[in-house]
Amino acid sequence: MALPSTTLVDALRTTADRLRNGARYTWGRHGHCNCGNLAQTLTGFSAAEIERYNLSGAGEWTELAQDYCDISRAPEALVLHKLMDAGLTPTDVHHLEFLTDKAVLKNLPGGFRWLERNQREDVILYFETLADMLEQKLLDAALRQELAAAPVMPAMAE
Repeated sequence: MALPSTTLVDALRTTADRLRNGARYTWGRHGHCNCGNLAQTLTGFSAAEIERYNLSGAGEWTELAQDYCDISRAPEALVLHKLMDAGLTPTDVHHLEFLTDKAVLKNLPGGFRWLERNQREDVILYFETLADMLEQKLLDAALRQELAAAPVMPAMAE
């Protein structure tokens, strides 16, 4: 699962809100699909720019992520670099595009069910559920850190 970061949580929520409020969504287009909409949020690039950059690469988002090389900095790597910097892995990109991470699906409101990769409402639900899960991980880590730093009080004598 993605590494939790406030950047990724915020981007997932912002993208879900954009989709809910009518942002263009076309699963078959690099700049308007699940990852394309998230990439717009994380990079500030337009859908056209993302499509132009990604068309110079290997193919679909999942193939681009699999072939991702942090060193080359080719245009498609620039877009993927932003996704990876936010905490995603190539496997996460695949799951985001197809809505298939079972951990996310198990945490959906109402319980586990399969979602449709090309349904706007399913994408919104998946992004929001993933954001909730990552935010909870951030809160749990902060609490553990706070507890570890707390001074130990000596036991009181009876």
